[in-house]
Order: sequence, then C-alpha cells, then structure tokens
Amino acid sequence: MNDQPKTPADALFETFRRMREARTGDGDDRRPPEKPQLGLSRRSKAVLIVVGCLILLVVVALALSSFWTDLLWFGEVGYRGIFLTRIWAPLVVALAAGAVFFAVFYLNLRLARRLSPRIRLAREGSANEADVLELVPTPDRKVTRFILIGSLILAFLFATGTSGGWQEILLFFNRVDFGYVDPIFTRDASFYVYVLPLLRRLLSFCAWMLIITLLGVAVVYLADRAITQRPNGRGLVLAAHVKGHLSVLAAFLLLGKAADFLMQTWELLYSTRGVTSGASYTDVTAQLPVLRLLAIVAVISALILLVNIYYRGWRLPLISVGLLAVMWIGAGQIYPAIIQQYRVSPNEIEVESPYIVHNIKATRVAFGLDDAVTTAFPAEQQLTLADIEQNSATIDNVRLWDPRPLLEAYSQLQEIRLYYSFKDVDIDRYSVDDNYRQIMLSAREMDQSGLQQQAKTWVNQHLTYTHGYGVVASAVNEVRGEGLPAFLVQDIPPQTTTDLQITRPEIYYGEVGNEFVMVKTTANEFDYPKGDENVFATYEGEGGVPISGLLQRIAFTVRFQDLKLLFSEYLTPESRIMYKRTLAERVHAIAPFLRYDGDPYMVIRDDGSLAWIWDAFTTTSRFPYSQPTGDLNYIRNSIKVVIDAYDGTVTFYQIDPDDALATAWGKVYPELLRPGSELPDDLRRHLRYPEDLFSLQADKMTVYHMQDPQTFYNKEDVWQIPNEIYAGEEVAVEPYYVIMGLPGERQEEFILLQPFTPLERNNMVAWMGARMDGDNYGQIVIFDFPKDTLIYGPSQVEARISNDPEISAQITLWSQAGSRVIRGNLLVIPVDDSIMYVEPLFLQAEQSPIPELRRVIVNYGDVVAMEPTLAAALEKIFGAATPPTTSTTEPPTTSTTTPSETTTGATTSTTGVPLPTDTAELITRAESLYEQLIAAQQAGEWGTYGELLDELGLVLEQLAAVSE
Repeated sequence: MNDQPKTPADALFETFRRMREARTGDGDDRRPPEKPQLGLSRRSKAVLIVVGCLILLVVVALALSSFWTDLLWFGEVGYRGIFLTRIWAPLVVALAAGAVFFAVFYLNLRLARRLSPRIRLAREGSANEADVLELVPTPDRKVTRFILIGSLILAFLFATGTSGGWQEILLFFNRVDFGYVDPIFTRDASFYVYVLPLLRRLLSFCAWMLIITLLGVAVVYLADRAITQRPNGRGLVLAAHVKGHLSVLAAFLLLGKAADFLMQTWELLYSTRGVTSGASYTDVTAQLPVLRLLAIVAVISALILLVNIYYRGWRLPLISVGLLAVMWIGAGQIYPAIIQQYRVSPNEIEVESPYIVHNIKATRVAFGLDDAVTTAFPAEQQLTLADIEQNSATIDNVRLWDPRPLLEAYSQLQEIRLYYSFKDVDIDRYSVDDNYRQIMLSAREMDQSGLQQQAKTWVNQHLTYTHGYGVVASAVNEVRGEGLPAFLVQDIPPQTTTDLQITRPEIYYGEVGNEFVMVKTTANEFDYPKGDENVFATYEGEGGVPISGLLQRIAFTVRFQDLKLLFSEYLTPESRIMYKRTLAERVHAIAPFLRYDGDPYMVIRDDGSLAWIWDAFTTTSRFPYSQPTGDLNYIRNSIKVVIDAYDGTVTFYQIDPDDALATAWGKVYPELLRPGSELPDDLRRHLRYPEDLFSLQADKMTVYHMQDPQTFYNKEDVWQIPNEIYAGEEVAVEPYYVIMGLPGERQEEFILLQPFTPLERNNMVAWMGARMDGDNYGQIVIFDFPKDTLIYGPSQVEARISNDPEISAQITLWSQAGSRVIRGNLLVIPVDDSIMYVEPLFLQAEQSPIPELRRVIVNYGDVVAMEPTLAAALEKIFGAATPPTTSTTEPPTTSTTTPSETTTGATTSTTGVPLPTDTAELITRAESLYEQLIAAQQAGEWGTYGELLDELGLVLEQLAAVSE
C-alpha cells in the first residue's frame, strides 16, 4: 500500500477511472446501495394530483373568463381590434426575442461543447496503458438536456422582459414627423421619440444576450477543461478555436459599446449639464467629439480582438481595451469637466446663449406655446359707467359662485335621496334662451354606498339601483332667497323654465359606479323617486354585453366570483350586463397610453341627452432640447373623448391633426381615432380648454415668456402664480373660466384665465388666457402690463379687503355670531383696457351646512365696495345706471335683502334718529350695538337681533363714509 500523498492530478485521474469503470462495468462491483423509499402513499399522491388539477382548473378558468369577458366588452364598445392587438403584438415580440436569444445562446453552448479539445491524462510515473485517460466532452444526454432546458428558461425570461417594448416597435413602424428639427444633428424630433428608444432597447437586449452567452460559453469551456492554467500558474492555456470563439463574442460586445457611444451623442440633447436642458457648450464642443472618438476606439479594439485570434497571447487586446477604459475616464469625464470649469463658467452667458435659445424654442414648441400671441395691456384705471354697460356680457357672467360651496349647496338642496351624489361642479357656457351665459352644472349620480344597510341586497345593488338621474344647473352669478343658487335645471324629473331641456336623464355611465349591474331583467329597475313612491322603468338602450347564454353566465360568474349571477332567475334572453361603467375604467381600458385631465364634464346635448367630454393628452419625455416638467417634456391636448351617459358609447376624436403622437397612435390602432371634423356641433360648442394643461403651460410661461437669452439667463423677468385668500387660507390662484371680450375683439367669448405677478412681488404683471370658441379654440393669448405702472395683484387686493374697516367689522361680526365666513375665489376681470377684482363672500351658519352667497366685494383701483349684489357694488363704485331692458345680471327671483342692506351713505338710524358724524362716537355706538347683539343672541331674541344687526350695519357704513 502506497502511503505517499496524492497529487491533484492523481486525484483527478482516480475520479475519471472510477467514472470509466462504472460505465464499462470493469472493476469491483461498486453499485451504490439502494436508497430507502421515501415517497408518499398512493392515496396521498392521488390527493395531490387532484388538488393540483383543481388549482390548474381554477387558474385556467379565471384566465379564460377574464379573456373572454374582456373580448366581449371590447366588442361592445367597438374596439375589439385594440384588444386583439394587445394580445398578438407582445406575443410576436416575445416569440421573436425568445427565438433569437435561444438560437444565439444554445448554438454557442453546443458549439463550445464540440470545440472542447481532447485532453490526455496519465498517472505520473506509470507506463501502463490502462493508466492513460482521454477526456472528451461528455456526450451523454443529461448534459445536452441540461443545456437545452437552461437555454429555454433563459429564453423565456428574455422573451418576457422584451415583450413590454411592443408599443415602441409599433410606434416605430407607424411614426410621423413632428415638424421640429433639432439644431445639432438636424434630425426631426420623431427620430428621438420613436427611433432612438427602440435602438436603445435593441442594444440593451443584444448586450445582455452577448454577456450571458459569453459567460455560458466560458463555463462550458472551464467544465470541459478547455481552459486550463499554465503549470507555472501564470496565465491560462486555450486552444486556438476556443480563443477564437471567445474573441468573436467579446468583439461583438465591443461593437455594441461603440453603438452605445454613438447613441450617447444623440442623447446629449437631454443633457442637464448646462443652464437649461439639452446639449450645452461643453456637450457640443467637448463631450460630442470625445464620444465619437470612443466609438472609433471601441471598433478598433473589436478588430484587434479578431485579429489576435491568429497570434499568441492577449497583450494587444488588453492594451486596446485598457486604452478605451483610460480614454473613457480621462477624455470622457475629466476633459469635459475641465472645459466646463475653465472655459464655460467664466464666460457662461456668452458661450451658452445659442444653446439657451435652442432650449427656449424647443420648450415652447413642445408645450404648445410657440404660437402664443403676446399683446401689451395698458391696465388703465379710467373705466366709466358707460364702459361697464358696454361690457354687459362680461359683467353679467362674472362667476360669483365658487365650485366648492356650490357643491355643498347642491348636495343639500338637490340630492333628493341618500343614494344620489354630486361628485363635482363643472363650468361651461350655453345659449340659454338666446343669451350666451356661463353656467355651473353637476350630474346626479347613483352612489350605492348611500343605501341603507338593510337595502344593500344583491338584487338592489345589481338589478334595481342601476343609474343616476339628471343634472342640476345654475347661473354663475344669480341667487335666490337667502343667498341660495338660482337653478336653471333642478329636481327629479329635471324641471326648467329655460330651453335647457333634458329628455334622456338616466346616467348609467359616469364618475361613480359599482362593479356591475344588469338591465332588461324581470326585476323592477328603479328609475327615480316620486313622492313616497318610486317610478320603475326598463332600459331601452344597447349598452352592456348580452348575457343570455349559459357559457356567458358561467364566464361572468367566474370573473366576478359571484354565484348568484349564475343562479339568478331574474335574467332573460334580452338581459345585458354593464361593467367597467366608470369613466376612468372605461376610457383607460381602451387607451391606457394616453393621459387624461382631472375633470371630465357633463354636457346637455341639443336632443336632450347627456354626454361626458374628457380631455386626453399625448405626452412623451423624449422631445429633444425641451425642458421637462416631471416625467414629460411634450404634451398636446389633441384628443377629446365623448362618453354617452346612457349607453356608454366611447368615441375618441382627434381635433389636432398636426399632433404627430396622436397620428402615430391612430395608425397603430386604426379604429381608435375619428377625425375632429366628425365631432357633432352640439358637442363642439362645449369643448373646453383643459385646466390641467393650462396650469402646466402657465407654469412654463412664468419663465419661458422671456425669449432673449441674456434676460433668460439672468432671470430678470420671472413671473409667478399669485396667492389669494380662500376660506381663511392663503392658496395659489387657480385658473378659472370667464366670459369676456378680449381687447380688440367685437364679441365676448369663453376664456380660461390665469394672472401672474413678478417673482417675490405682489403687483400684477400679466395675464394669460386660452380661447375656446369657434376657430380660435386652443389659441393662447398673453397680455403684458406696463412695467412702470403699479397694478395691484391678487394678494395686495386681498390685503386691502382685509384692512377695509367696514368689511373686516362685518366679517368679525358674522364670525362671532356663530357663522362661518368663506371668502371665495378672487377673480381678475379684464374689462376693456382695465381690470377689476370681484370676490364673493359666503356665510355658513353652524346649524346649517348650506353656504349662502351674502355679499359681493368689488375692487377697482383704490376703491373697495361690498354690497349684497354685484350690481349694487358696481353702482357704489361707478354710480347709478339706467336699468337695461334685458339683463341677466339680476336673478329672476325675489330678493330677500332688507332696505338697510342696499342703502349706501345712510345718515340716520333704523329709527330715523340721525347718526353721529364723529369717529369716536360711531366706534362707541358700534361697540354698544355689538354687546346688545351678543345679549340678544344668548337670550334667543332673534327679532331684536335682526334689528340690532341692521342698525350696526348702518353705523359701520357711516363710519366708513366719515373715514373717507
């Protein structure tokens, strides 16, 4: 027995000898001992098989039911082709990517197995032929099967990860030019939006595929001992064909890196190195040539790798790759930093000016501001009563009601039943009895969460309470009774004294909805309440999916996991199921690649039906040189979505044929977009400019109204969104809709308006408007105020209102009397070449949740007036007017304002006693009246309380007159 220690070669030799003897049957009987049986019993195996089959059946049933019911739904709305495209397109991409990866990876590993060389091993010091082994790549099926299965698994993972790029591929093949050419590479923006992202995705796919393939091939060669270490331990020994195989794969990786450097040159147009987004001086003069040089060096390194196959050693490839790495760090990082620090920083405005101009132009184009019209606005303070009368359409449509208090009033006065709700209030314009008027409108929707608990049965939730009913509409500037809204449309069924007739008030599709409802059943379908009874009806439309067949009922039962749906006896052959009923579910399911405004709004159509209009946006973050906001740097409101409230029909209209993104999506989904020319006139008249887009544009315009590069660089004229006081809190002024006549225009129009103030200043400097009527839809207008004239801004006017003794005293009195005072939105109202401010004042008693519009505050120049009505406030500022023959300013309802509330400049008390004219005496009188008011309130003597309140109002008016 030899007790000498074995060398590693001896150990390897023994291992392979045993493997050979085991295969040939030579040597001792070394069969491994039989393993103990550790399996399950037959019964346990049967149970596991049954459970596994059941789980598989459930998964398959869920998948099939979801697929089939979605297919039925897309068929109902008329967009089945979109659904099928989303099935086949990612599948084709996944199959193609998986096939390419599998072919490259698997064939390279098989090639590596074939190229692995034979290696002869012999026991040291032995001359026996039996002690010599030839090691050949193991040909058994297990290794081949392992490689095959591993390749399939990796191919599946790659296919799954790559399939998400199917939309980029479809957009690439359907791309449309934007009409904007970048100033550096002179390529249309479509290259950066459609082509470059796809090239980047393909490069990433190829790079990872080559990296994993290279690693896999190296592992195979190592396992087959085709790569060994030299006897001296210095370096590796590779056969020529092994070296060639690895060199080719590495060369392809270097070529991919060269392509990456080239793509980085185009991506400089998104650089953030300079003053603005986009390629800066350093990027163009230093980074760009360096990246191109690096691409050339990477190609040369790849060629050296290939040539080195015919030479021994790895010195040349290592030198070339090392040079590439050094240049990448030195020239690619350090050199541009030096240029930026010592060439650009000392001369930044001079060298960066051309690139600032590129950014300004691209950003204005990307955000739809390039066609904005800027006009000087004199902001003169010379309005007269004649000017007010001449602009009666503007004055008659000043919005006094704010959406938030009005929504509370709607909820308290018009919800009628607990299961109805108003989600929000929309502002629009209508021709009401031939008068162009701005009105506020809200849909009365069914909210099943408001049902009593005992009424939340399956039948009630899915068969009976299926829809909302009608709308409520009121004028923006009218009140009735004790400061309540004057309704133009109200009650159930909808009642109106105007020509706003509603003939189809049912709302099956809206902003509120449950999982599903079924119509045309034998159950009583609730229509609307009538006194102590309910009116029932049967759905007459074509909305919903037929659910007459057994298989369909089973599919929907599985989808909604509701067995009652399967066994319900209320269903008939005509029954239909409505699901995805909310606007968000419905529209997002069809076009999830679009973005949507936060406020879809209801429209009363000429035929008396109801429809929703929802603004959709096309966006991208790949527009060259544009300054991003959040995750986008390009946006267009090119699509209007119309949803019928009764049958759920969804129609997408492309109103901007010049939007390249919308046109490309239309080519990807040919059935999706209809031309804007097909939009019915009764809907076109109600198109609004979306507030979300306008707010984004206004934010951009605070900086990008400056088009001179030096002014832009120094930020000499930056604007900001001003603040106002709303409900006691300081908030930013939100854009608001007005009807007004633009300077130089003959007719009033519907406009979305946003005022501006200088940065960190409170005076008003400009206002921006978006036009909406007729052919002017979408035009942006900006009116610049003179720089040498002080024009009060919103926060300054708010301060003047707060400091007015009469107003502050009245607000304090109401607050201490147990009422909540809500200061509404402060509106800037341009009138001719002047502006005035209007702010409503709401009163909400503690015992009543209904806010009441009790006062209107008007500021013009240095004058502030607070009166019960807008007309009275204007009269106080501009003097009495001759009553017009036709006017919509005053409500057609009886005013409950007392004479003391409408009398100005009073010098006698309510008892006829002359009031003092001394300020100190008036203050003493006011304090005395206030104490009496508190006492009367505590005693519950409300008649006395009202008389004292009138008296105090006269005293405060006299105090204001004396103070003037």
